[in-house]
Formats: sequence, C-alpha cells, structure tokens
Amino acid sequence: MQKKSVVATLYLKNGVAVKGENDFTTVGDALDLCKYYNDNGFDKIIILDLFENDIEQEKNIRVIKQINKQIDIKVCAGNLETQASDVKKYLYAGCVEVIFNGQKPTSLSAAIEVSKNYSKDIVVVGANSVDFIFKQKDVMNRCFHEIVLKNTELIELVENTTSIPYIVCLEEIDIDNIIKILHHGNVRGICVDSFYNKKIDIMDLKNRLAKNHIKMDNYEPELHWNDLKKNSDQMVPVIVQDYRNDDVLMLAYMNEEAFNATISSGKMTYWSRSRNELWVKGLTSGHFQYVKSLTADCDFDTILAKVSQIGAACHTGNRTCFFNNIIQKEYVEKNPIKALDSLYDSIKDFRDNASDRVENELLLDGGTDEILQNVGEKFINILLSYKTIDQTDFKIEMSDFLYKIMILMVEKGVTWEDIIKEMSPK
Repeated sequence: MQKKSVVATLYLKNGVAVKGENDFTTVGDALDLCKYYNDNGFDKIIILDLFENDIEQEKNIRVIKQINKQIDIKVCAGNLETQASDVKKYLYAGCVEVIFNGQKPTSLSAAIEVSKNYSKDIVVVGANSVDFIFKQKDVMNRCFHEIVLKNTELIELVENTTSIPYIVCLEEIDIDNIIKILHHGNVRGICVDSFYNKKIDIMDLKNRLAKNHIKMDNYEPELHWNDLKKNSDQMVPVIVQDYRNDDVLMLAYMNEEAFNATISSGKMTYWSRSRNELWVKGLTSGHFQYVKSLTADCDFDTILAKVSQIGAACHTGNRTCFFNNIIQKEYVEKNPIKALDSLYDSIKDFRDNASDRVENELLLDGGTDEILQNVGEKFINILLSYKTIDQTDFKIEMSDFLYKIMILMVEKGVTWEDIIKEMSPK
C-alpha cells in the first residue's frame, strides 16, 4: 500500500488567507499558516489563487513565492480557471504542481496543453462530476498526475475508471469516514478545508490512522530505543541543530518516553533532569522544535536532531545556548555557502547602512544600469579570455564576476538560499 498523505488547502485573496472560494473572511496570515502546515505533519499545500484582476494576482503570486521560500513541503497552486499562461507564474513562484479546474473547458484544455509542453507530473486536476470522470477517462490516464476529488460519492467510480492517484476533499474530520476512504487503493490522501484551525493535531491524526493499518507519510524509525546505548541514568544525550544552517542550538537528554513522544508528535520532547518530568520543548514559551531528522552516532550513544526552531532555543532568549566564548581563533571560512552568505550580508549591510559609498568598492551609487553594464563587460571578458588566461587569473576574474552578480542579487532581493532551492531537484 502506498503512503497516504494529509493535504491542506489555502485560499488566497488579495494576499491574505480566507475561508473559501465564496467566503472571504480572513483566517490568518498566509505565510504563518503555511509555516504551521510545514512543521506540523502536513504533506502538501494546495493554494487557490482567488484574484479578480492582474494586480490582485500579482500580489498573490508574491505571497506564494514567499511561502515557497520559507517551507519545504510540496506546494500546488492554481485558480478557479487556470490557464496555460498562469503556469509559468506558479512554477516561477516555486510551486512543483499546478491545479486546473476540470469542470471548466478552457482550464481542462490548458491542463492537456501543459501536460504536452511541460510534463504530466506537474498537472493536477480538480473534478466533481460523473460526466467528467466518464468523458475524460483517456485524457486522465494520459495527461494528469493527480486528481483532486471534490465529491466523495464518486470514489468508487474513480477507483473503477482510472488508476491515477487522487486526493479526496472532506468537509470535516470524521476518523471512521477517513479510515474507510483511505483504505481505497488509489486514494493518495485527504484534504480538509478546516485545517486553517491550528487546534487540529495532524500528527495525532496520522498516528491514529496508522494504528488502523493505514500507511501514512509520517515518521517510521529505522532505529528504536532498544538499539541505543544509554548512560548511567538510562538516558541518551541529544545534540540539536538548526536544519537550515546547521547552527548548534542546545544539548538535552531523552529517556524512552521522550524518545517515543518525539517520534509520534513530531515535536522535540526531552526528559528534564532538574524537574524530573517529560518536557515538550516550547510548550510554555511557544518556541517549539519541529523534527526534521534524528540520527544516531557511530556508537549509538548520542542523537543528532535537526529541527525547525521557532523563536529562541535558549531560555535566556538567545537563538542558541552556545554563546559564551572561551577561546576563539580567527580563521578563513572555507564553507562555500557560508562564505557566499557572509559576503552577501556584507554587501546588503553596506547598501543599507553606509553613509559614504565608494563607487569603486560597490557600484550601487551608479544605479542599476551601471551595475548591469559592468557585469556584462566582466562576463564578456571571461568568455573572450577563457582559453588564454591561466587558472589563477581565471579565479580572479570569476571572483570579481560573482561579487558583482551578488550586488544584483541584493538589489533584486534574491538570496543564495533562493538560488540553491531553484537548482535543487524538484
């Protein structure tokens, strides 16, 4: 049985999250909601772009792009009548799938066109009628990656008509009904609009479904507590790192109860030796640590946890508990990403705070046109001289070129993290 997923739907109107297609009541900040979905066990977000004009759509696209910068789970976006011209906008904003309205002939035609010109792997189609299922059977098998089924009465028909995976939209969380639905072979997951309510515990829902023999897309440990070597207190130390930048945040301890609670909840849970009790990090402060990975060391006596840290990890208010210097030797940063990030930050700080900018140090005073001209000239020089210059000169030319490219990146608000995410396999 394939793993089943839980999908969140986000309705985006004029840059803010609203209740639904016909109810524009604001339900919260769109980015904040998506960060919550990302950290709390959801597997994908479907964003419906509810724009009424080009200005509204552009505003929504900017929000979608910001969402994709901040989260790691898949994002699928579309509007009430997605056209082929919309696809580049959503893909450019970082989405990996685009949803089309199968009930609208023009949108259905666009889905077929996009499948041919791009790939069926990005095409998701919404369906809610018997007529659509019967008439589009051949098209579905040929052109669609996934179906979003908005009518639960059509489940058996879809099961008997096509082998394409589909997500079932539900109006409410009824555990018995969900179990029944997810036992169908081709159902990939469920989607409930009310997921904007943060009181719903998705990890708990997944655990309950797993107990009913449904294979969910959640944590399945390869090592168990008995595989680990404990200290004299029957605990294992845990080193905690930020999963984005590898900063070491803190050190804590787990016993068996904390270990199992961490895996089942997706939130870092420790055993407080001072209070002699289970300790869910962030339960009081709101500074939760959401699990991204747990890894045992070579001796199986220490755990390395990579987490998404909300707020500060330290009780002092510092981001990390490790801030008291003992000794420090100056060194040249050789990690490429850290070095480029540091230079990027220096350029940005210089642009934002320098009172007396020197043009030959930073070309920002010359304006964008001069920066572009300088970058173009440098690039042409590299092309023309590539075959004649030695390795040392080539390194110098490339370093100067990258420096000027970073000036453009700062001006455009594009970071190295954005670039790496764009280059990473989808």
